[in-house]
Amino acid sequence: MIYTDTLFQEAVQLLRHLISTPSFSKEENLTANIVNAYLEQHGVETHRKMNNIWAWNKHFDPSKPTILLNSHHDTVKPNTGYTRDPFDAKIEDGILYGLGSNDAGGCLVSLIATFLHFYEKENLKYNFCLAATAEEEISGVNGLELIIPDLGKLDFGIVGEPTLMQLAIAERGLMVLDCTAHGKAGHAAREEGDNAIYKAIKDIEWFRSYKFPKESEVFGPIKMSVTIINAGSQHNVVPAECTFTVDVRVTDAYRNEEVLEIIRQHVTSDVKPRSIRLKPSSIDKNHPIVQAGVALGRTTYGSPTTSDQSLLDIPSVKVGPGDSARSHSSDEFIYVDEIREGIELYVKMLESIN
Repeated sequence: MIYTDTLFQEAVQLLRHLISTPSFSKEENLTANIVNAYLEQHGVETHRKMNNIWAWNKHFDPSKPTILLNSHHDTVKPNTGYTRDPFDAKIEDGILYGLGSNDAGGCLVSLIATFLHFYEKENLKYNFCLAATAEEEISGVNGLELIIPDLGKLDFGIVGEPTLMQLAIAERGLMVLDCTAHGKAGHAAREEGDNAIYKAIKDIEWFRSYKFPKESEVFGPIKMSVTIINAGSQHNVVPAECTFTVDVRVTDAYRNEEVLEIIRQHVTSDVKPRSIRLKPSSIDKNHPIVQAGVALGRTTYGSPTTSDQSLLDIPSVKVGPGDSARSHSSDEFIYVDEIREGIELYVKMLESIN
């Protein structure tokens, strides 16, 4: 076996401890304590900022490249469809149930076990930086983004999210745009005013039909969807303003800033992004970590979901035990054997890269 069975058993128990401790986004203090204490029990020197914990391998060498191992310990709130106690962390027939078991507790404990597997090894070809972070589920500013400046130079990263241990080599970015079309109020019975709804309709039609010149090899075209619209106060008044919201799923063919500039060149409405932080990401298929995964029988794909990968400016791959389809579902679960497989594949991939 390429890792000790003890690390696997400990990973399962650590996950059960995390599941039984509520850790909703912005309320992860107790699970941060748990992760920190577990690492310290293994002799790891840890660092903490708010509810984020990070550490480097024992024999860190600044002359060598550094690999980030990142996953999150916050969860969404349980939905009303649960038939089990979401914090019970029971194991039945090889299945571990509980909120955060699949998203992304299994990934987190597997990466922690992987980090500990390498922690005391000397003469590694690279360094490791482990980061167990907060606020991923709400894309919060006090999660991974908060500590990136503290992590030093990173060369590439593994972001732990449930992918059935397949390799997500690209991830869509996200921009939410608040748009305002301006007109002039007037009485609807007379030829007065300048109807803002009609102006908005022209821009909305552009959002519906526009095709960006460049397309992603993985995802194809950028997708823009108008999802909310509001205008008017009463039936006999021409509205002076019409607001609408656009959901833009950006691909790795463009930077968010480029997409925003193209949109502003084509519409007359004011366009204000809520954020441009959630960037599209990708890693070359020929990158050593991708090739290592492919050599182990893993497949590559583009992920439609957004994760902390969007906050990184380094090549990164999203991969982890569990299934994205189970995330945020009722009676969330992970197979215990998926954790074993996760640790084994993480270690094999990292040992085989050059």
